[in-house]
Order: sequence, then structure tokens, then C-alpha cells
Amino acid sequence: MSSTPRPARPASLPRRTGRQLRRALGARHEPLARALDRSRARAWLLAALGAVLTLALSTVGALLLYRGTAPQAATERARLHQVDAVVRNTPDHTAPGGGRFAGGYSSRIDVEATWTAPDGTPRSGTVQAPRTTATGSSVPIWIDAAGNASPPPVDHAALAVSAACTGSGALLTLLALVVLALRLRLHALDRRAETAWTDGWARLEPLWSGRAGQRSED
Repeated sequence: MSSTPRPARPASLPRRTGRQLRRALGARHEPLARALDRSRARAWLLAALGAVLTLALSTVGALLLYRGTAPQAATERARLHQVDAVVRNTPDHTAPGGGRFAGGYSSRIDVEATWTAPDGTPRSGTVQAPRTTATGSSVPIWIDAAGNASPPPVDHAALAVSAACTGSGALLTLLALVVLALRLRLHALDRRAETAWTDGWARLEPLWSGRAGQRSED
């Protein structure tokens, strides 16, 4: 009783990768392999190396960006002080044109508040507060050495997120360039293979079909 032969199992990914690497480096002896096959393997190898290099450059760039901006943020934080401001006036949402979303859909609004400067001088002005802030409540604000209200300093988490986003954008852009270069290279190799196949068929087809002998007899 004959048994049906089982189809060969495909090679594992590490084995296929090693095979392509040996082919690209010319270390794999393949009598039937064409120069175009080795060129394709080299193109994939260069694309993989380019992707690794791109990842390394993007990571290093993001780290350098974070390390370059972190001291400035620390200096800005040391220059400012956080104090509590007392809200004296909030927008009237019941007035005409002062609906709930009159100031937009932001969760913060401008309110009139008073606070005390570092030298003890009372100050007043317009500051940002949550939309639900009531008159007479306290909100934390940042002031400079002169007692003027200032935007809050950037924290380290925001700097890290900004550096990570910049690095990710650079990584995606460089990877897109690597993929584009690979596609162009493979397309050029495919056209070269098609041209070689057409030329070879033009030489062999008359011999294979017998038309070459008919021409010689004529």
C-alpha cells in the first residue's frame, strides 16, 4: 500500500533569513542562483541594515533632544513660583451671549483673581482657571520673581512625550525612505530580469520550436 508523500515543510524564519544573508554575502554556493538573485538578497540586506540604523538614529536623536531641553525646563521652573490666587470675578454664563460654551469648548476660562507677590505686594489680573471655578475659590497659578502671572513651566513628562513624538516622526519618515528605496531597487531588478528573459527567449525559442532548422533549409 503506497502512501502519499507529504509536502515539504517550509523553512523556518531564522533559516530563511540566514539563507538570504549567506546569498547576499556570496557565501552560499548555489549553482542555479543568478546574479539578479544575489542582487535582490543584497537589496533586502541593505534595507534591513538601513531600518536598524534608522531606529538607532531616531532613538539617539530623541534622547539628545530631551537632554538638551531638560536643563532649560529646570531653569524655567526654578525661576517661577506657585501661589494660590483668589478668584474675584468669573464670566456670567447667564448673560446674553454668555452661554455655557461662549468661550469655546476649552475646559479652562479666563477669570479675574488676586494674589500676593513674593515680596508681599498684592497683585491682581486675569488668570486661567477651570470652567467650573466659583467666585471666592482659590486656584494655583505660577508667578515670576516680580509677581506677574506666568504660564506654567513645562514638566519632564511633557518633554519626554515631545521628544518621543519627534523621534517617532523621524523614524517613520526615514523608514518610508528606506522602503521607497527598496521598492525602486526591486522594481529595477524585476525589469532587468524581464529584459534578460525576453532576450533569452528570443534566442532559444527558434531552436526549441524548430523554426531555426526550417530557416536554414530555406
